[in-house]
Amino acid sequence: MIEHDRPRLLRSKLFWVAILYFSEGFPLGLFFDLFPVYFRQQGVDLGSIGLLSLLGLAWTVKFLWAPAIDHYRHHRYWMVAVDCLMGATLMVLSQMAGFGPGVWLAIGIFTLLSATNDIAIDGYTIDMLDKDEMGLANGVRIGFYRVGMLSAGFILILSDHVGWFWSFGAGALLFLVCALACLSAPREKPVERAAFGTSALGEIKLLVARPGISLAIGLFVLGLLWPITGSLQWEWLSGPQKAWWFKAAIPVMIFVLSGWLITAQARSGPTRNGDALSQGPVFGALVELLARPGIVPVMIFILIFKLGDSSMGFMIKPFWVDAGFTNQQIGLVSVNIGLLLSIIGGLVGGWYTDRVGIFRALWVLGLWQAFSNLGYAWAAWSVPMLPQGSPMALHHQWAMYAASATESFTGGLGTAAFLAFLMAIVNKERSTTEYAILSSIFAFSRSLSGGVSGFGVEAMGYSGYFLLTFFLAFPAYFLLPWARRMIDGMDPPGENRQPNAPDLST
Repeated sequence: MIEHDRPRLLRSKLFWVAILYFSEGFPLGLFFDLFPVYFRQQGVDLGSIGLLSLLGLAWTVKFLWAPAIDHYRHHRYWMVAVDCLMGATLMVLSQMAGFGPGVWLAIGIFTLLSATNDIAIDGYTIDMLDKDEMGLANGVRIGFYRVGMLSAGFILILSDHVGWFWSFGAGALLFLVCALACLSAPREKPVERAAFGTSALGEIKLLVARPGISLAIGLFVLGLLWPITGSLQWEWLSGPQKAWWFKAAIPVMIFVLSGWLITAQARSGPTRNGDALSQGPVFGALVELLARPGIVPVMIFILIFKLGDSSMGFMIKPFWVDAGFTNQQIGLVSVNIGLLLSIIGGLVGGWYTDRVGIFRALWVLGLWQAFSNLGYAWAAWSVPMLPQGSPMALHHQWAMYAASATESFTGGLGTAAFLAFLMAIVNKERSTTEYAILSSIFAFSRSLSGGVSGFGVEAMGYSGYFLLTFFLAFPAYFLLPWARRMIDGMDPPGENRQPNAPDLST
């Protein structure tokens, strides 16, 4: 069908933004909201469920193969292929028992496919939209991404009525529908490929000539991948559970040191080689970004700003299971209503950020985000652990509902300010790649903190661990001066300031 002969709805760019980002949010909802409940019901221990989040590192390092997908383009076909493969992987999981290597491999493939889907959808959307359409489209994008995550909650509710096999089948069917929708999306516009100052082959030659910066890039990538290499299972680290926090501190230190090394290497050496590397198609954006003054403290800030929130997140669903709540209650309250409240929180947080400026929004909304963790700490202290589906007192139910609602809403507040900060500090000429790198650093923190969260709960109990996550939110505040300088450095005086925002440059 010729594009101008299509019905008006199918010619709407916002309609396709909604469809595509629904299909992007759905697999993330399965990973974070459905899989933890499913495996906890199969009797999997909390430590193993926590380690499952490490497979989310595929979203952390997706910038490594993003240039290849962008080079070959045909984003719609990438989307169709990975949607079909994710549906097939879900059906394979439904046939597998236990929590052995086969399950890990299947979920690892699932997250790799989902990360590839993200790259293709982002590339397609950027090509489709004109610059003056991106504001409204971004609002639609965030909303329908959350709706996609909400769908995982409906799959969870369905499992109470038809069992897990048919629920996974419903998820696979939804992936097939998403694939057909992506295939029906408008054809991509012919886009002239970006002209890089250095070819891919030339970039490799420059990296060979600069072994120091090659080593630094390698360490940066290895730092991001460290938790999934099996290092958490080293014999000298597999001792008492009281060392669980140490297991998390080691990869964080390695990651920070690798970041410092690549920063030092990017600023050193012959200027000609450094400039040429910054124009490379694969690692150019990384070299340019990490050569900026003050980037190491900013990297650490990105790493830990939502640490309190992400450290608790992967243990919330198992807590609901252990407290005796049914899948229907978890899906309705913790997932669906929770995500709806996080959407509202994001809208309110975005409005507040526009009103007062990014810097003030970071620390004010960050405080709200931190204090909400105390609600879950109180609920874990007051609500008894019961077999799933057991009768429970009404006030215990409402304690959990209140904690869930508060955490979801304030999590949206903090996320709005945090994402605005990431967008504000990227170079506009390479915003897509640099944003992918910065968001990968955050994804690393989310995966790592989730990976050790099970050990934390086993060592301290739900209440003690949730209380600890409250205090984990505050180290980032010591790095706010560097964050502020980075914001001001990317915002020339008198430009791009919100009319109602205070001048933060003084």
